[in-house]
Amino acid sequence: MILSDWDIKVYLEKKLLVINPLHEDTVRENGVDLRFGDEFCRFKTGGVIDTREMNVTDFLECERVGEGGFLIKPYEHVLTTTLEWVELPADLVGLVNLRSTFARAGIYIPPTVIDAGFKGEVTIEIVGGPNSVKVYPGQRFLHVVFLRTSSPVYKPYSGKYQGQRGVTPALKDKS
Repeated sequence: MILSDWDIKVYLEKKLLVINPLHEDTVRENGVDLRFGDEFCRFKTGGVIDTREMNVTDFLECERVGEGGFLIKPYEHVLTTTLEWVELPADLVGLVNLRSTFARAGIYIPPTVIDAGFKGEVTIEIVGGPNSVKVYPGQRFLHVVFLRTSSPVYKPYSGKYQGQRGVTPALKDKS
């Protein structure tokens, strides 16, 4: 079942769902809008990312941006993070979508899920389209729809991205 704005407000009031900071326009009809943080990372080209080692940080150039914004170049892959810290209870899952305004500007994101029990800022990959697109910290860019699970999950998320702040690249699995 998809949560309505009413349900989301109840979860927030009872502190079962945490979104911080929470703006007046965060809660929407059937989900929440999250904003760009101020950190963006470009992927450098050339070389090999080894998925056993997850040497992704070797291929990232990260920067903090201000009012001047950040330019996503054509067909470029960029990592960014949300301004908001989110905490999901054991009975909610978040399906993350790009707000249609940004999709209509020619960028997109791959399918992204926020697992039940996750706590942290959300790192998102953005893929540029045929034109450069300039974005700015604080803009609402993501829409998260919450689904209630049939029962609380037996094992809430406690993985390697739990508690992340800022852009968090792919991390190596613990062996």
